[in-house]
Amino acid sequence: MSAFEILACLLTLAALFSYLNHRYLQLPTTIAVMVMAMVFSLALLGVSLFVPQVKTQAAQLLEDMDFDRTLMHGMLAYLLFAGALHMDWNDLARQKVVIGVLATLGVLASTFIVGGLTWLITQVLDLELPLIYCLLFGALISPTDPIAVMGILKKLSAPKTLETKICGESLFNDGVGVVLFIALSQIAGFGDHGGHDVAVWDIGQLFLVEAVGGVVFGFIIGLIAYRMLRSVDHYQVEILISLALVTGGYALAGALHLSGPLAMVVAGLLIGNHGRSFAMSRTTREHLDMFWELLDEILNAILFVMIGLEMLALLELKVSERSNLDNYLLAGVLAIPTTLFARFMAVGIPTAVLSRFRRFTPHAVKILTWGGLRGGISVALALSISPSVPGRQLILTMTYVVVVFSIVVQGLTISPLLRRWVDHLTVEPAVPGSASSQAS
Repeated sequence: MSAFEILACLLTLAALFSYLNHRYLQLPTTIAVMVMAMVFSLALLGVSLFVPQVKTQAAQLLEDMDFDRTLMHGMLAYLLFAGALHMDWNDLARQKVVIGVLATLGVLASTFIVGGLTWLITQVLDLELPLIYCLLFGALISPTDPIAVMGILKKLSAPKTLETKICGESLFNDGVGVVLFIALSQIAGFGDHGGHDVAVWDIGQLFLVEAVGGVVFGFIIGLIAYRMLRSVDHYQVEILISLALVTGGYALAGALHLSGPLAMVVAGLLIGNHGRSFAMSRTTREHLDMFWELLDEILNAILFVMIGLEMLALLELKVSERSNLDNYLLAGVLAIPTTLFARFMAVGIPTAVLSRFRRFTPHAVKILTWGGLRGGISVALALSISPSVPGRQLILTMTYVVVVFSIVVQGLTISPLLRRWVDHLTVEPAVPGSASSQAS
């Protein structure tokens, strides 16, 4: 199928599912379109029992769509920039310690906790997944997805400090998670540098170049775009500049082997705060916000339709793996409490340490744990693993089960939980006498 035909299918399905949801279900759009896409996938499998050509066409659509490349090398740039564009720089600065710790040490801790527990689960189920691949699963499932998180949280009236922590962390930890995933892939032997030549120094250098370089690069291209925006007052041109910043900046970051996601977050923050205040007229701000909000909504709908359709790929097991289907699904179900426990520990331990210097509200750890949704980035990373890698289908199955549970169950229940705990979620008072006292 051509790129236009794929886009036509995805846009049509996204529009249809969004319409049905708005008319009848009234659920959060991202959740509804994903669930309906999953039901649609199952319906296609049912129809294919009588019309085999349907299954062939659906499989061809998935292959041509290439979820990994479409998201990680296309849509992600626009979605991250749009999310960062509306984040308040001052709010992030007040939460920088918590966000920084959760987005780095939290992801690292969660990766090893998930990896270790997953290895135990696979041993019990006699699936024999090597430890390095269990850690790989931990790396791709540990980052909270900014697209899933922000797509749901922005519909809720969550306390501002808590919303900033959750959204801010999710914007940055996916870039860290991707770098960690790349490093573990190289150790496993199927990264760019193979497995035998990778040393600790190589991993450190990779992180420094990818992550830190991505942040610096994002600031530089954001500053260039800011100066261009400041020199003109024509909203059509300024919106075009923002599009060029995202498209060209993300492509150039990839060519330079820098973290494109982190670059887009930093550029979005710079344009959305400094640029909005000093480089845009009121008319430009209104049109720019409207454009990026609309683009964000459209891409979100398409993305979650794609996630739902990936159920077809999940069910297409090789003949040699079909006998393990029950154990694969069981491993996926067991991965749900595993990832939640790892998230609880990755959030709870830093919070306990930081609480010596700043005061946290009751239930903050619970909401940070339950509100840490997984989404398309995890699925894309799982699909990026080469089909020749042992255990790929098992990793993909566990990833998909966790993502579906996260978006549907956690996404639908976070609002009632917030309403239940909202009376406790007041502005945190500073710790008397603390040099770093501030609301967290």
